[in-house]
Amino acid sequence: MAELQEVQITEEKPLLPGQTPEVAKEAELAAGILLDQGQTHSVETPYGSVTFTVYGTPKPKRPAILTYHDVGLNYKSCFQPLFQFGDMQEIIQNFVRVHVDAPGMEEGAPVFPLGYQYPSLDQLADMIPCILQYLNFSTIIGVGVGAGAYILSRYALTHPDTVEGLVLINIDPNAKGWMDWAAHKLTGLTSSIPEMILGHLFSQEELSGNSELIQKYRNIITHAPNLENIELYWNSYNNRRDLNLERGGAVTLKCPVMLVVGDQAPHEDAVVECNSKLDPTQTSFLKMADSGGQPQLTQPGKLTEAFKYFLQGMGYMASSCMTRLSRSRTASLTSAASIDGNRSRSRTLSQSSESGTLPSGPPGHTMEVSC
Repeated sequence: MAELQEVQITEEKPLLPGQTPEVAKEAELAAGILLDQGQTHSVETPYGSVTFTVYGTPKPKRPAILTYHDVGLNYKSCFQPLFQFGDMQEIIQNFVRVHVDAPGMEEGAPVFPLGYQYPSLDQLADMIPCILQYLNFSTIIGVGVGAGAYILSRYALTHPDTVEGLVLINIDPNAKGWMDWAAHKLTGLTSSIPEMILGHLFSQEELSGNSELIQKYRNIITHAPNLENIELYWNSYNNRRDLNLERGGAVTLKCPVMLVVGDQAPHEDAVVECNSKLDPTQTSFLKMADSGGQPQLTQPGKLTEAFKYFLQGMGYMASSCMTRLSRSRTASLTSAASIDGNRSRSRTLSQSSESGTLPSGPPGHTMEVSC
């Protein structure tokens, strides 16, 4: 019998008819650049046009990561530091991303005419199905900040089968009460719209410190050419309805949720209250030290690491390597009492600020994390 010989087969990409290898290489490079820059689309909805930018290509049997920004920001100013962070590249290689800009918030957006009726936050949530239908996407993992976190939560309540998970930063699930309204009106008499929005985004300590970050975002908001549009989004946020979340009740988020808030952030109490209203077996609570009001801007590394753990808990990226943060892990797990009488007992994870990791917790407990 003739001796078997080892033959090495090299897979080659077929060329289009009449296409030279050089032209094919240039086309491939151009396609890669286009994917890195993102493709921007607009779609008409019952409540007006909405713009969104898609990065990457859909992955089989994987949801899209869909982001929604806060008031005073757009998808770039809200999420770019997070998604451009080095360790985040492992995540974005595994998921297609859809960054939604609220109407009139996209770069170069024209100012809405006087008297324009801006959509409510509920109506902004109702625009999302039009986006997913346009892209032919069936499920998402939502990442929202502030008003965007509320919008994604509202969408998840009405379309639970299409949401696999939510990362909610600085969410306030409650409508403004009378005291809030009075304080808001009084503040409006002495403060400009940009200053009020900055007070929504950042802590008073951050604003007083006037760091380079604060100066940058003060300049972005104060000199925004679409400031009138921003004010309309701001008004819709302040007129939001209560989500009426209830632990164990009919109205609750049915998917895994990671709640995130900075220590001493303006919305710390609201996020703590939201945590008390969600299913503890489905909820992780990440309280980040030294991160201020916008942890995705100030601590993208720690938030990326937590996001990886969250995705792993959902069954994705099982082989992902927890690198920089997990090497300095110094976690200690202790039982802790609830913060107030209305909150049930939970397992609390205390960590050093160098660690910032989010280990998988035992089922049946909300994980409260200080990092």
